[in-house]
Amino acid sequence: MKKSTIIILVVVVLLAIYAFASYNSLVTLNERADAQWAQVETQYQRRLDLVPNLVNSVKGVLTQEQKVFGDIAEARTRYSGAGTPNERAAAATQIEAGLGRLLAIVESYPDLKSSSNVQDLMAQLEGTENRVSVERNRYNEMIKDYNTTIKRFPKNLMAGIYGFGNRDYFESVSGAEKAPEVDL
Repeated sequence: MKKSTIIILVVVVLLAIYAFASYNSLVTLNERADAQWAQVETQYQRRLDLVPNLVNSVKGVLTQEQKVFGDIAEARTRYSGAGTPNERAAAATQIEAGLGRLLAIVESYPDLKSSSNVQDLMAQLEGTENRVSVERNRYNEMIKDYNTTIKRFPKNLMAGIYGFGNRDYFESVSGAEKAPEVDL
């Protein structure tokens, strides 16, 4: 074999190895992002399982606050019917707003606040909200790593060839930065 043929063969083999390695690393990053989103959804599900218990514990005492309970139930239904991560994030933010109003109401009623059932559920709910926040942050970190990788040269060429596209970060919906108002 000629020296030039060997060099061309070595270059082709190296390019093939790079293409396989690039594909595998992109698949790995994509799967990690999917797994992290599943962690976010696990925490959302935990929240959704806790909410009816909290609402039922509080409902009997606060009959005048039925709108808050209705809003939470409606947001929970929207979450269950949401198909995309962005739709789920929007529904989760609505749940958070309702829960914020509910927490403010509970704070305003000392008798209710002293109930051990409500105290236990409030502590679990606060823990769940912290878990949701942590998992969302981890998800966004995964997405940042993935998006950075598919945008850098030369992997951006490989990502385009293999069909790996940009993924959306978790972002709260408009108005989520405002604290919920409670009018007693």
